[in-house]
Amino acid sequence: MSSPNDKPNKPFRFSIYWIYGAILIMLAALYFTGNNSITKEIGWTEFQTLAQENTFEKLLVFNKRNTVEATVRPGMLGRAFKTDTTQVGKDPKVIVKIPSADKFSDFYDRIVSENQVTTQVSYEEGEDTMWNFFLSIVPFLLFILIIFFIMRRMSGGVGGGGAGNVFSVGKSKAQLFDKNNDKKVTFKDVAGLAEAKQEVEEIVSFLKDPAKYTELGGKIPKGALLVGPPGTGKTLLAKAVAGEADVPFFSLSGSDFVEMFVGVGASRVRDLFRQAKEKAPCIVFIDEIDAVGRARGKNVNMNGNDERENTLNQLLTEMDGFGSNSGVIILAATNRADVLDKALLRAGRFDRQIHVELPDLNERREIFGVHLRPIKIDESVDTEFLARQTPGFSGADIANVCNEAALIAARNGKKFVQKDDFMSAVDRIVGGLEKRTKITTASERNSIANHEAGHATLSWLLEYANPLVKVTIVPRGKALGAAWYLPEERQITTREQLLDEMCATLGGRAAEELFLGKISTGASNDLERVTKQAYAMVVYFGMSEKLPNLNYYDSTGQDWGFTKPYSEETATLIDSEVQRIINTQYERAKHILSENAEGHNSLAKVLLEREVIYTEDVERIFGKRTWLSRSEEIMEQQTKQTNP
Repeated sequence: MSSPNDKPNKPFRFSIYWIYGAILIMLAALYFTGNNSITKEIGWTEFQTLAQENTFEKLLVFNKRNTVEATVRPGMLGRAFKTDTTQVGKDPKVIVKIPSADKFSDFYDRIVSENQVTTQVSYEEGEDTMWNFFLSIVPFLLFILIIFFIMRRMSGGVGGGGAGNVFSVGKSKAQLFDKNNDKKVTFKDVAGLAEAKQEVEEIVSFLKDPAKYTELGGKIPKGALLVGPPGTGKTLLAKAVAGEADVPFFSLSGSDFVEMFVGVGASRVRDLFRQAKEKAPCIVFIDEIDAVGRARGKNVNMNGNDERENTLNQLLTEMDGFGSNSGVIILAATNRADVLDKALLRAGRFDRQIHVELPDLNERREIFGVHLRPIKIDESVDTEFLARQTPGFSGADIANVCNEAALIAARNGKKFVQKDDFMSAVDRIVGGLEKRTKITTASERNSIANHEAGHATLSWLLEYANPLVKVTIVPRGKALGAAWYLPEERQITTREQLLDEMCATLGGRAAEELFLGKISTGASNDLERVTKQAYAMVVYFGMSEKLPNLNYYDSTGQDWGFTKPYSEETATLIDSEVQRIINTQYERAKHILSENAEGHNSLAKVLLEREVIYTEDVERIFGKRTWLSRSEEIMEQQTKQTNP
């Protein structure tokens, strides 16, 4: 019976360091045994006898060491070494310790004059033998260190799967989060995204209590794909799942699979799913999956031997290779779902696509509430107002607004972040950096003021145009003037709404022509937007009179090799219809501006004087709008509820 102190027999494990040691020993042996020539040390008296007999071919005198290194003539090897000449090697040497360099010089001069000695003599200062040895071995040591460093890097170092495994380059780079992590993101930190949170909460619930779902014969989806524009909170939602679920959570990016070495990506996929099965139940999150999941066959550089395609094939195999109740759930995020391979999106792999869209008014208010927690604000800051002023902003944009406002307040020496700081932050993000030092002439300022006043006038007078929030003629970014509007957050857009928006956009160019008698390049961006919108109305939305109810856009991506699905005659008709729509709205803009010329001129005058105008200034000139947009209706209803 073994005692408790007996150590268990450890299994034999091969280490890569054994190979390193064997290589080191072999190189050292070659270094020290590479030259098998004999080196013989003799005394000063014997050396004098041999030198007088012209035994040596060359003599090298080291002054500092008082040593002579002698090369023996080929025919005198037996005389000098007193042994078989076949055993002395290719380059035998004789070493002798001399009394001094001066005495050796006197001796050499004497034997040359008396014995006609022809030995060649050279002198060197001579350095320390240990130093020479060190210099000779340094390249060898550097070579060993370089080999060792390369092997360590290939094996991933200390944290890359063990330094003893040179093949750990194929190991998964997934970062593992478990319930012991201190920093956690929970669903409380994710504002808005109510529907998306409900979907992922169901996944967390399944992992915590799988019997609730499986006892009725249901199967939890194997994978869920988070799809949405950049900055909407896809990765944050996945972090919240990791924080809520008391299960291991593997997180990595799609680019972590892609390597220049052939077969590494597929190997990492296999290793990832092997680890996931060992840790089951668990969640695997792959961010930016489009880096590895692009559709096969559409890229000319992606052939059958392409590394990314091999990685995708392995991913498809692994995702369909485990049972539905194994407890391994795949989460992935992308903003390019249109480029993903169809085999990746089929049922059984990614069963659900969770759309994470841009937040609406209420969701923006909640997001502001989250990001305002660590910021010191005063009573002037209203989350409702901030949410109304940031239409179309994503969660990342709102976080940037809050941070930029705090920086602006700190730059101005404030102790609290105020409403004006947030408005300046929104202007900075939307319009760019304010450039008051940019030089503009009086004529240019007058043209800019009339241009922006034209936009403001039409946006106020047209029923479906976006209502004005702020107009400035102070240059920002690349623009010489800018206007901020409150767009209506709608799900569908009618033909009348599109035409009113086009008319308001053309208001700047129309005002220049109508009130200044000349046009400028300042309307180039307006014309670009209007042209694209008009082509969209004709080609995509079927809103043309001569080409009604036709859509030439293929949203499936299966273009069947056609460059364009219409004839040249149709292309000419499309161009004429686009021109007609734009010309009609331009004439309409000039007509409305001519009927309200007095108000437009007053607005342009205020702009020249103050450089910035707001909604109140436009309302004072043109009066209150006779219709309200959906956003304004919501604002008015909320105002009545708070102030009955």
